[in-house]
Amino acid sequence: MKKIIVLALIGLMAQLIDGSLGMAYGVTSTTLLLMIGLSPAIASASVHLAEVVTSAASGYSHFKFGNVDINIVKKLVLPGAVGAFSGAAFLSYIPAVFIKPYISLFLLGLGIYVIFRFLMLKISARPIIKEDTEKIGKLYRPVGFAAGFLDASGGGGWGPLTTPLLLTQRHLTPSMAIGSVNFSEFAVSLSASIGFFLFIGWETLYWQIVLAMMVGGVIAAPFAAWLVKHLKPALLGVLAGGIIILTNLRTILKEFFFLELFQEMYYLLPLLFIWILLIIAAVRKKS
Repeated sequence: MKKIIVLALIGLMAQLIDGSLGMAYGVTSTTLLLMIGLSPAIASASVHLAEVVTSAASGYSHFKFGNVDINIVKKLVLPGAVGAFSGAAFLSYIPAVFIKPYISLFLLGLGIYVIFRFLMLKISARPIIKEDTEKIGKLYRPVGFAAGFLDASGGGGWGPLTTPLLLTQRHLTPSMAIGSVNFSEFAVSLSASIGFFLFIGWETLYWQIVLAMMVGGVIAAPFAAWLVKHLKPALLGVLAGGIIILTNLRTILKEFFFLELFQEMYYLLPLLFIWILLIIAAVRKKS
């Protein structure tokens, strides 16, 4: 029972972060599932199946709050779904022992990016400039495909790639960009799940994990859609990024250097100190 509650809390926390930032559901939940011993393929499959339900709830919540641009969603959905199916096929045929440390490297990079994006960069809505909109609009399909592929094969990537692209659109507010990414994520998660079912089978999934994460995510979805307009993105970004970095750094040090991060205080304490400083900076950040 305790494990089910923990998994539900993972789903709740991941959806709260994703629904508020437009990224990090996959990277947060996959990171934690890898840490408790699941293989990359099973972890990603479990996350994406849970995300079919949580992204539907999140997308609906964002739509109700007026955070969705349907025209942008239409441009992202199809290439994202195709990329996700391809990523599921790729990951399903790679040995777990070989790919796990490299997945952690990828997730570590995403964790650093999340902190940089929401702490260091200032984002605001600006007037529409037609030339910029058309130029960036051409990137939707290739970026959508790449984001879908990395999301399925790496356990995260849809939000970190597509949200920054939408945030560069001068006519979109951050809440509209994040809402559109969350709304389109349903198709990506569904496509990845179909791919995993075909290539690794239904019987390989841990359904208690999937259901627990679904429940947690559905509970968090409407609150996250409201939170995106009221909470500092920088603070949530630093909190999420710190968790992602620490947990994946633990895997990397263990696999490549045979070190246990959480037992080596002279490595862990400086990292925690830096994280606390970043949290303070995020709290003080004006916009």
